[in-house]
Amino acid sequence: MKVLIACEESQRVCIAFRERGHEAYSCDIIECSGGHPEWHIMQDVLPAINGDCEFETMDGVSHKIEGQWDLLIAHPPCTYLSNAGACRLYPHKGELNLERYQKGLEAKEFFLKFLNANCPRIAVENPVSSKVFNMPKHSQEIQPYKFDTTGEHPYTKKTRLWLIGLPNLVPTTPQEVPVGPYVPSGTGRKNTEKYGVAKRGEDAKERSKTFSGIARAMAEQWGGLEKKKRR
Repeated sequence: MKVLIACEESQRVCIAFRERGHEAYSCDIIECSGGHPEWHIMQDVLPAINGDCEFETMDGVSHKIEGQWDLLIAHPPCTYLSNAGACRLYPHKGELNLERYQKGLEAKEFFLKFLNANCPRIAVENPVSSKVFNMPKHSQEIQPYKFDTTGEHPYTKKTRLWLIGLPNLVPTTPQEVPVGPYVPSGTGRKNTEKYGVAKRGEDAKERSKTFSGIARAMAEQWGGLEKKKRR
């Protein structure tokens, strides 16, 4: 499959698909941290989401995609959409921060570009958003601990998926009781003993990375759809 993972610098999803033989590329406006510049496109992703495009990966090699991508997975920024930022969206009871609201509307517009892309299979991921933005109905809510087959992330961190042409992800672990929330309520920093680990000052970037178990589930469950279709 030809797979584009938009707004991904960690390359966790990209690598999971590559390990299973797919032609996958991550794309972000910043350099990748996953160690595979030969699979990373550092540019605005929008010109590439509909396929029929040419681009250069960070190793300087040019590539051409003819026709549509087989699968588009997008992780658009959630800073101004997330319900976690409601305290800044409403700094005082009943008072809307208009500047932040406008940025949220712009983020929603960016989000919808992916959902409306010319691609037969689309997955857009974001956390729970503030109701004021009236986001489209999501397809599924997932939790990292339900995909934690290796003991790396036994936490709760509700994430929503908007799916087109794809089945819901099926949990891969029977674990019923998580250790605790990935980010404790009321703070933007993690308790590094009980919760996930991130360096201070890089929390937002670390929190945005896809959990490895979820990345593997995407590659295993969605990566085999093209093969099943051909049978």
